[in-house]
Amino acid sequence: MNMVLFLSDVAGSEILLILLFVLIFFGSKSIPNLARTLGKTIHQIKNASEDLQQEIKQSGLDMKKDMNFSEVFRDTSKAITDPIEANIYEMDNVINAPSNVQSYEGPKKIETEVKPDQQLDGEA
Repeated sequence: MNMVLFLSDVAGSEILLILLFVLIFFGSKSIPNLARTLGKTIHQIKNASEDLQQEIKQSGLDMKKDMNFSEVFRDTSKAITDPIEANIYEMDNVINAPSNVQSYEGPKKIETEVKPDQQLDGEA
């Protein structure tokens, strides 16, 4: 893909000039070997790139397996809820425990009947 982008920026006359320089520097007999070597090198780089991408993906999957987030969440929630549930259980036992102490009903209301013709002490 990068090769296509590179060639789209190069005009036809520039390609001819590059080919002329290659012909002058390497000679006509060594150009096929040079092209073959260049093709093999590009193929090896492409394969190495694909292998590297596969290795990165595989290591990511392995890390995900090792992390096992559901187990971490379960352990964390258990560590948080266990003390709370223990306190609730203890409070429930205290509240519902039978008690020998009589319950306090509050102050008793003393009712006295005052007749309209009676006067209370201190009234004139």
